[in-house]
Amino acid sequence: MAYFLGRDVKVWITTEDAAIGVKETSHELYTTDTIAVTTTAFANKLHSGSVADTYAYADITGVDIGLGVTDEDISYMGLRSVLKAEIKKETSITLTRKKSDKMWELAFNGPCSSSNAESGSSAQGARWGVSTVNSAAKISSGTKSPKDHTDGTNVTFGYRVHVQLKGSTEVISVPACQITGHSITLNADGTTEETLEFMSHADPLVAATANTSTRMSSSTI
Repeated sequence: MAYFLGRDVKVWITTEDAAIGVKETSHELYTTDTIAVTTTAFANKLHSGSVADTYAYADITGVDIGLGVTDEDISYMGLRSVLKAEIKKETSITLTRKKSDKMWELAFNGPCSSSNAESGSSAQGARWGVSTVNSAAKISSGTKSPKDHTDGTNVTFGYRVHVQLKGSTEVISVPACQITGHSITLNADGTTEETLEFMSHADPLVAATANTSTRMSSSTI
């Protein structure tokens, strides 16, 4: 685990699709394949322009990153030792910010615009990213496997969270993140904070700049 104060990092959230972002309108989340990069989006499209300083999340107070692996115990006949075989990566990111709008609540609980929701119902959240359904951009309902979230060529499951330590050019980009939790900390005489939790089993991407070019495939997700 590594914990950073919000003043020490910059954070961006993008989708896994190079043309589709997720944004609020009329108290609902919607997606469109023509969405522009904007400071008011929950997650901009996966594009180098989406990770400019202008679009970093404001009022972040803390970032908790956990890097690990999921192991499986394998026993061999006649041997005392047990092999800890690595099955998959396990990366968790917890973001905490001063609550200023309802965007994170909408991402976790909904509602989504019924016309932009894969389920066709506004009751769903946007925890699993976006996908293309019958040539239309939709917010995933989480009812199909990650590899089936595609734009026709690349896997678009989940979100990509980018974290950069201020004063450094190195950025850790965690692809294929799904939202696993959301909570609000009420404070009667201070700032109300909210926390959004992400989990990914894809390999983190560490580079001198935020990675917006590496796309996920069914073999890497």
